Amino acid sequence: MIVVMGTKAKKATLKKSLKRVNASKSSEAADFLPLEGGPGRKLPNLKPLENASPVLYIGRIPHGFYEKEMEGSLKESIYAYLLVFAAYFGQFGTVKRLRIARNKKTGKSRHFGYIEFESPEVAKIVADTMHNYLLFEHLLQVSVVPLENVHPRL
Repeated sequence: MIVVMGTKAKKATLKKSLKRVNASKSSEAADFLPLEGGPGRKLPNLKPLENASPVLYIGRIPHGFYEKEMEGSLKESIYAYLLVFAAYFGQFGTVKRLRIARNKKTGKSRHFGYIEFESPEVAKIVADTMHNYLLFEHLLQVSVVPLENVHPRL
């Protein structure tokens, strides 16, 4: 069954829907109006999401650049078999944790690792400064790791 509306009926329904929309705009302007009509909605004010992670990925670590050179302010009780960037990266701030990837069979470096700093601001500065830095004929690749991708056992 098809209902045919006349022009007067159409105008009346339009006026009703306009009254609803105008009534919802009482004190605040609506950011979002639904297609079906009805009251408009104000979108919540969201802060832009910033990557506040203090963890850095460091790739293309050259051979011979080991943990003691990278350590700096990290405790001396670090395992001897780990490569340590902390001495080198300790010039920027306090290094909280670090993890260098190694081959399980041979123990040799896989030429990438992760460093966690005390504050995310320091990590951002290090990432900006050290990305594409030429070190022992290798360009370091440094980037901030998003918080949702940081492994708990870094």
